[in-house]
Amino acid sequence: METVAGQAKTGASIFYTCGICQSVTLKHPLILASASPRRRQLLREAGYEFSVVPPPLHEPAPTQTPAVNAASWAEALAYFKAAAVAASYPDAIVIGADTVVTHSGNIIGKPKDLADARRILSTMFGGHNNVITGLAVLCLTHSRRVITHEATAIIMRPMDPDEVDQYLATGAWRDKAGAYAIQEGGDKFVQSIHGSFSNIVGLPMEKLKDVLTQFEV
Repeated sequence: METVAGQAKTGASIFYTCGICQSVTLKHPLILASASPRRRQLLREAGYEFSVVPPPLHEPAPTQTPAVNAASWAEALAYFKAAAVAASYPDAIVIGADTVVTHSGNIIGKPKDLADARRILSTMFGGHNNVITGLAVLCLTHSRRVITHEATAIIMRPMDPDEVDQYLATGAWRDKAGAYAIQEGGDKFVQSIHGSFSNIVGLPMEKLKDVLTQFEV
């Protein structure tokens, strides 16, 4: 069961099934500090009971400075999101997450507009990319904090301009790191995946379960 702004919601399974990722039984309320419907779906399908409280933060654009480590960037944003919500819900276990895509050592953020989405996709096709999700889980009352990340390697296949235009026309590139969503038609771009699939969607469920077991008592 999922609660958003005080109202219960249910939804049908649409894209994720993981036999090893069933929910962990927790003694405190669980809050997802994210407005992402994809993360919400992953938690729901794994059987967690949780509430959704989007963080009151403006998400900064990823820096292109080579000295900034992508994993550290994702972890920091995940922590800031979780901490912003945990401040108002100190007794809850709060999950924060942030996903970035890297290509040739650069952090690829969300496209600004259609032209930027075309530029991003054209750059990444036919090469190796990494999807990194920073994960932060906090419970202020018990002074517990775990900050970590998961990385998944993706090899993209070459795409011709017509295929790119067809995908862009769907609008699925909006608000997506790397300008594509693997569960919304972006899978046709992928040649192979090495690592967690749920991490590409936006929340590494295997790692999350391991982290939440530390909050069971």
